Amino acid sequence: MKIRFAEKSDIEILSTYDKHIRITELESAVSLGRVIVAEDNEILIGWLRWNLFWDNTPFMNMLFILEQYRSSGYGRKMVAYWEKQMKTDGYHLVMTSSLSNETAQYFYRKLNYVDSGALLLPEEPLEIIFVKKLSFMKSVVEI
Repeated sequence: MKIRFAEKSDIEILSTYDKHIRITELESAVSLGRVIVAEDNEILIGWLRWNLFWDNTPFMNMLFILEQYRSSGYGRKMVAYWEKQMKTDGYHLVMTSSLSNETAQYFYRKLNYVDSGALLLPEEPLEIIFVKKLSFMKSVVEI
């Protein structure tokens, strides 16, 4: 499996699967480097898309693994790749959410995301908000 940042050439295939975002927004997210894709032998197996909550906190909007590749550790690896990139970019906290009727909530808890609130929209299940504090390794320099 290879994980990499999405490129313009990925937009067409991503847009065929990801119906939660307008094509213009997807193009913008790709150009901003806010989409990563996972491939197996150059075949798309999933993607992770994020934005900034409050303009300063990475919020994972979408993690999607194609059905035939689920339960194989790909989602966990994609989240780890994203978290590492967020740490590298200097962020101390990341966020995501899941509907209360989705099993994704258990996945995020296994990855040490903590319930931190909820949002209730009309005629929708409760949206659980998760946060994860990213730990930073401090390097020690001896003089």
